[in-house]
Amino acid sequence: MARYRQTEEIVKLMNDPTMIRNTSIIAHVDHGKTTLSDSLLAHAGIISTQTAGQKLFLDSWDLEQKRQMTVFASNVSLVHTFNNKDYLINLIDTPGHIDFSGAVTRSLRAVDGALVVVDAVEGPMTQTETVLMQALRERVKPLLFINKVDRLIKEIKLTPAEIQKKFAKILLRVNSLIEKYAPPEHKQDWQVKIEDSRVAFGSALHKWGLNLDHMKLKKISFQDIIDAYTGEAADVGRKVDELSKKAPLPEPILDMFCQHLPSPLVAQPFRQPQIWPGDINSVVGQGMAKVDPNAPLLMCISTIEVDPHSGTVAIGRIFSGAITKGREVQLISANQKGVIQQVFMSMATDRVFVDRVPAGNIGAISGLPALHVGETVGDAGVETHSFEGLQYVSDPVVTVAVEPEDVKDLPLFDKVMHKLTTEDPNLHFTMNKESGEFLLSGMGELHLEITAYRMQEAGLKVKLSKPIVIFRETISHDYKGPAVMG
Repeated sequence: MARYRQTEEIVKLMNDPTMIRNTSIIAHVDHGKTTLSDSLLAHAGIISTQTAGQKLFLDSWDLEQKRQMTVFASNVSLVHTFNNKDYLINLIDTPGHIDFSGAVTRSLRAVDGALVVVDAVEGPMTQTETVLMQALRERVKPLLFINKVDRLIKEIKLTPAEIQKKFAKILLRVNSLIEKYAPPEHKQDWQVKIEDSRVAFGSALHKWGLNLDHMKLKKISFQDIIDAYTGEAADVGRKVDELSKKAPLPEPILDMFCQHLPSPLVAQPFRQPQIWPGDINSVVGQGMAKVDPNAPLLMCISTIEVDPHSGTVAIGRIFSGAITKGREVQLISANQKGVIQQVFMSMATDRVFVDRVPAGNIGAISGLPALHVGETVGDAGVETHSFEGLQYVSDPVVTVAVEPEDVKDLPLFDKVMHKLTTEDPNLHFTMNKESGEFLLSGMGELHLEITAYRMQEAGLKVKLSKPIVIFRETISHDYKGPAVMG
């Protein structure tokens, strides 16, 4: 089982890359990622079991709680014991809405595996394909969790055989996407299959889950699950509660992470040619391939947070070397040097100060104000290449004119816009030289709506114009097929 560990014990596990699993949870919006994350955190003792599913711990911002929708990627570290060995799982919960797909892209650079969550009734949706494509582009290995199985029973009233047919249909679609987007050498062996327990199913809301291994171990059948949801409401509540105790959701999920996802030692040599253009045989290249904590530093920044106390805090994956307080570093793309002031583990809303985070882990640093998302941090004086640029699935396509309601707020306006565009590289802020208007572009209307809310939170009142779509689809070349009438 997983359990909460003090910082010292987590730091101890950080030093053994064979026991580390860096993973994210990805899905279409409202398919249950954050509710699932709550169950994993409760199992680890980070939140109470009673509030799991309602607390939405990794949705730490109040607007995320109100909308019950993830806007920012959020990460946490937890420990799970599998086959009598302790594993450190660095987990990132990502947004599901298409307007925030940029956060998914950035998070996937930091991980080696991804759990794809699919609603059992809706099946794979458009954003399911998008996030799975993003993961496979980054050479991130997928697993599958089929959520909301209770809906198949309560709403659609399927039989055990019909439930299995529904699962087979979902698997066929997910595996066709893996076949389409996976690296050539993994189009077959990354296929998710029920028989090898790389697929789990359950109800994140009701806190139960199973895969084939756990069904056999606990002697639970599909009919047992249907029976739990059959009868009077009070009786159903009791039986579902018993099911969640007999088959707690986190156990098969965390076991899958440990058993089927690669450690950094396995993943980095495979991912290296795709994400880093440097010489694999160089000192830095070998440090990355071997996940060597004593090699020159190589860190890829995936998230920026501008904190009023700590300044610019950068979260990212350490591929080689280690981040330590006082280390002299260079920002490869920006061609600037600096000194790391603080080193943290990032635990959702909290940052835990640590002395050192070695290769293979996800850590955070402060003291380098010129940092931006996608930047490569290396040792000062060591020649190396920056990581490949992040490939976003779309560009900002919706633009509004924005200005402070009171001209006296222009300094605050400038400060807030700098913070927002630093933290979110998918926001573009420019000035129209002809009209003098300030223009803010985002991935969609929701993206801009959330940004306006963040301005208000910062005490800035602004006026926004009606949104304008600046890109449209059109015909790119002549049609060469048969003539069509009508």
